[in-house]
Amino acid sequence: MKITAAVARQAHQDFSIEQVELDEPKDHEVLIRIEGVGLCHTDLVARDRLIPIPLPAVLGHEGSGVVEKVGKAVTKVAVGDHVLMSFNSCGKCPRCKENLPPYCNNFPQLNYVGARPDGSATLKQNNQVVSGYFFGQSSFASHALANERNIVKVQKDLPIEILGPLGCGLQTGAGGVMRSLACPKGSSIVILGGGPVGLAAVMGAVIQKCSTIILVEPMASRRELALELGAHHVIDPTQGNITEQIRNILPQGVDFAFESSGRGEVVEAALASLGSHGLLGLVGVPPGVETTLNVNLVSLITFGHRIHGIIEGDSDLDTFLPELIQHYQAGKFPFDKLIKKYALSEINQAILDQAQGRCIKAVLIPEHATQ
Repeated sequence: MKITAAVARQAHQDFSIEQVELDEPKDHEVLIRIEGVGLCHTDLVARDRLIPIPLPAVLGHEGSGVVEKVGKAVTKVAVGDHVLMSFNSCGKCPRCKENLPPYCNNFPQLNYVGARPDGSATLKQNNQVVSGYFFGQSSFASHALANERNIVKVQKDLPIEILGPLGCGLQTGAGGVMRSLACPKGSSIVILGGGPVGLAAVMGAVIQKCSTIILVEPMASRRELALELGAHHVIDPTQGNITEQIRNILPQGVDFAFESSGRGEVVEAALASLGSHGLLGLVGVPPGVETTLNVNLVSLITFGHRIHGIIEGDSDLDTFLPELIQHYQAGKFPFDKLIKKYALSEINQAILDQAQGRCIKAVLIPEHATQ
């Protein structure tokens, strides 16, 4: 079928709105009419070839919408169901069987290649292949194909157009605190970076009932929002040494640090802010694949500091995403405060606004969803 999509053709260049051909769903696939899709930094990382998906490509991996067609082997959803999409996983490897699908042994092949696992294309244009199936979806489009493993059915009375970001950025932040770090009640945490992932981490820390929640963020409006969301302290990193500012609040250091900026010097500051046996969680995408970390091994051993790389908040989609939705319905996870809506055709403006801090989390709405 012909669909409208935002196509990435060159690294570091604008997306273009084009007509492409979407394949029919195979046995375990679902055709979804997209009602909204979050704009995530990972989409830009892929466009700029740090994730080596071939261009041209249709990206987008925080989609939500309505099921229009299902493959003959699909049992999870039916036509008309409302769903949100997340990353794909195999369901068969040891990590998947441990309910840790973000660490699926087949994650790269299922999410980054630009085609189905069997090599077949989901998208074409004038008989030329366009990379798709990004994170098992490619939802910068009016419609997307997804595997039934990477979709979650949601209630029809929820605002379907804004739910997509739960499938990546928001579950990464909240899950990083609630699942990966599993911060216990009464613990202290510093969150470095106040974008959508960092602010989701703030909300997750509130849910976990952390006694001291500190956010480090240079943008004043985001620091103010963090306080509104439940942070106890905010730090402007431009006003002095980050570690010293954290230890002015907690001289013995923090129990947990959650780093979402991906900047090496910020990661090092986070590590230096840890108290004895403190745990640092890393989710920020670094500026390049060669980025390394300068770690003092004696200090690491002496104080028992731990470093934990985190993908997708260690989320098991079918249990954690419904949990986040329940917290949202109860007013404990007000992620809608982060969101600003744009038309899909305004994707390049949304990228600029997000980069310049005029919005925190852009959600793109295909034209059919506004009619």
